[in-house]
Amino acid sequence: MESANQGPLQPGTPRTPPCRRAPGPPLNGALVSLETEMPEVLFDGMRRFLLQHPDWDQYQVITAALAFFLFQNGSDHSCVSQHYLDGIFPGS
Repeated sequence: MESANQGPLQPGTPRTPPCRRAPGPPLNGALVSLETEMPEVLFDGMRRFLLQHPDWDQYQVITAALAFFLFQNGSDHSCVSQHYLDGIFPGS
């Protein structure tokens, strides 16, 4: 698993919490590269969704799906909740 470290927080330096969306990259914080196999029907569904929703990308779809799963299965981590809400209300 790979992640990017933001480095130490300097006094007076504003920083978006790692679980919140920030302008620019998809997320501000540690990112993990993920490779997975999935049923073709799910991939085709994601591809059709992305063609109909050009403001989304595959990373947002997977993040929203994983956050939804974790939230629905009892995760009480605030970052999971934030990603879940970002998936329901994109752009807010």
